[in-house]
Amino acid sequence: MSEPRPSDRHDDSDPDETFAEIVDEETQRDPDLAVIEAGSRTLRTRSGPPQGDEVPARPADPEVDKALRAVEQELAGRWGETKLEPSVTRIAALMDVLGEPQRAYPSIHITGTNGKTSTARMIEALLGAFDLRTGRYTSPHVQSITERISLDGSPIDPERFIEAYQDIKPYVEMVDAQQPYRLSFFEVLTGMAYAAFADTPVDVAVVEVGMGGSWDATNVIDSSVAVVTPISLDHTDRLGTTPAEIAGEKSGIIKQGATVILAQQPVDAAQVMLKKAVEVDATVAREGMEFGVVSREIAVGGQLLTLRGLGGEYEEIFLPLYGAHQAHNAAVALAAVEAFFGIGAEQPGSLDQETVRRAFASVVSPGRLEVVRSSPTVVLDAAHNPAGARATADGLSEAFGFSRLIGVVGTSSDKDVKGLLEAFEPIFAEVVITQNSSGRAMDVDELAAVAVEVFGDDRVQVEPRLDDALEAAITLAEEEDEYAGAGVLVTGSVITVGEARLLLGRR
Repeated sequence: MSEPRPSDRHDDSDPDETFAEIVDEETQRDPDLAVIEAGSRTLRTRSGPPQGDEVPARPADPEVDKALRAVEQELAGRWGETKLEPSVTRIAALMDVLGEPQRAYPSIHITGTNGKTSTARMIEALLGAFDLRTGRYTSPHVQSITERISLDGSPIDPERFIEAYQDIKPYVEMVDAQQPYRLSFFEVLTGMAYAAFADTPVDVAVVEVGMGGSWDATNVIDSSVAVVTPISLDHTDRLGTTPAEIAGEKSGIIKQGATVILAQQPVDAAQVMLKKAVEVDATVAREGMEFGVVSREIAVGGQLLTLRGLGGEYEEIFLPLYGAHQAHNAAVALAAVEAFFGIGAEQPGSLDQETVRRAFASVVSPGRLEVVRSSPTVVLDAAHNPAGARATADGLSEAFGFSRLIGVVGTSSDKDVKGLLEAFEPIFAEVVITQNSSGRAMDVDELAAVAVEVFGDDRVQVEPRLDDALEAAITLAEEEDEYAGAGVLVTGSVITVGEARLLLGRR
């Protein structure tokens, strides 16, 4: 198959009768596949459709768009996200003059190398399903800067984003004048998020670390739950050259007496995390020990899971995302929310099963194995390091039966580009090398030279412009009739994926 078929059933008929009807309709198919498809479609009927796109377009009002662009320009004039002075001094000073807004609500803090944003979205969906008002802060954004700050599961309105900036701007300027370095782009956005969450107000904030942990700008919160997604090598110039060194930085989000939800980790990284937990008297729940994935099956539009949480097993969970890595993210998210509610520690029992099912069935994660076009199928994934690329390759191979896959790759210059390309080499028939518009983008000729080392000259095509690269890849996918099941994967960078998304008409 080239693209899983989405469900088109949204009636109010009895779920058991619906299941039987769908199985009857699928009698010409493999019986096991028919049952899997019936199960996933029935769960969609029970739980409702997933949330919307959650990637906002530019404001329709010209005046609002002009004001938003002005804010974006002012923020862009500050230090970018990759230029850092490792300290929380400036953000702490900003929080002080703002009246410590980050202490107005409880929070769940998320660090790790891969899977942070998807996990944050799942946590947010679960909390919202239990009638809590949520704020979510994630980075980077796919298309719009307003995606970084979400309220109740949706990106903040442009008008409110502008207002949040204008509200804290005088205080930002005050801190700028007192510090050796001005507040950075990320520090100002973090201040905006924390202030917006307090103003709303939210019941709980879900906060993703920007980079590292101990000196990350987000680390002025005292979260009762610290989540650590899988750690691998990335940002080695800033965080360290081994998983253990990187874990040392990331362990800085673990606060006194907190609960740590620890995804599966390299042994040396896990040791560092456990040592930190002992030092601050934190409770640790480990994937594969206290919680985890019991079973998973491919389903139409995603996967069917049984998860073991801190309070017991949760069956028949439909997750509309692809890949084993997303199943593990779901287990981590579930354990984090259980810990937030005190399940497994202060109180026995488990979360309501139907509410958990409804929450997971609503999850979306733009730019993560996201299908944006058919005939041929075009998939977007923001993998930007070798570990992420391996997870993407595995998930793509499992969920899509492509007879031929063309890659479109544009990366940032500070990444392990060779490792990323090597992860994709087994699944790409050919690769189109390109460049996104970011100043951090790797030069297309330099990237092409690495690609030739990995793929050989005959499998590499170079198109400096992303629109030309997309057109070339789609042409290659459609090249011969025998490749009717061909597909295209656009990957290498969140920026590349965001720009491709716009070019392919996703607003």
